[in-house]
Amino acid sequence: MRVLAIDTATPWQSVAILDGQRIVARRDQDAGKSHSKLLLPAIDRLFTESGLSLKQLDGLVVSIGPGSFTGLRVGLATMLGFRTITGLPLAVVPTLEGLAWNLRGASTALCPVLASRRGEVYWAVFRWMTDELIKRVIPEQVGPPAALGGMLAEPTMMMGNGWEVEEAAIREGLARSVKLTAAPAYAMKPSAVSIGLAGMQRLQRGEAVGLGTSPLYIQRSEAELKYEQSGGISPVARRQERVAKKLGARMARIRAAASRQPVGTKRNKT
Repeated sequence: MRVLAIDTATPWQSVAILDGQRIVARRDQDAGKSHSKLLLPAIDRLFTESGLSLKQLDGLVVSIGPGSFTGLRVGLATMLGFRTITGLPLAVVPTLEGLAWNLRGASTALCPVLASRRGEVYWAVFRWMTDELIKRVIPEQVGPPAALGGMLAEPTMMMGNGWEVEEAAIREGLARSVKLTAAPAYAMKPSAVSIGLAGMQRLQRGEAVGLGTSPLYIQRSEAELKYEQSGGISPVARRQERVAKKLGARMARIRAAASRQPVGTKRNKT
């Protein structure tokens, strides 16, 4: 199976074309907050290097979150646009699960951690049952780093930019009996290769998504839910509405651009 996979959930942008387990082409870069400017050129470069086009793919895979609202919106809108143009099946992979795929088949529990706003972190805990089967031990959470430390009860390997930034705060909430180790440097950043491998499993199981797909949001707090029930609109709900509107607008731009110059079409040299 040949797929295009992308991860724009963090400032580290990763794109890759995979043919089964083989990496056909890949590009990783620090995009900061410029995914909207850098993503399509990066994808176009992959197609140019590989000599492939969108029509020669079997599927699309994208990281769905949690992470940067702007980055997720850009990545998802781009892939939904490609899906609309080509009819290719699209699979979505939770960003934290994708990070766990960086250490495929690891023998210890894995805890991917991403930095969030206001000093909070996103995290989840995974365990590889076999080289092909991963289990979510603790589902996606968001909160203070010390709260993460308090939830860990067994030796765990830590990974992601949230761990690199908040290690000391995470250890503050940790029981003395629990040993944490850092993952190798190569496994700390999101990887489109890992997202692609996880996504191919989903596509092979027939788990493609439709146009109504939205970024993965961590469950809102009880206070926000009560505020909505009282007739108000929570800040998270307002942010979700803005993201949905911007997602629709970007999809329209992707369709228009693709109708003029499909990504992957080789340009004539002058």
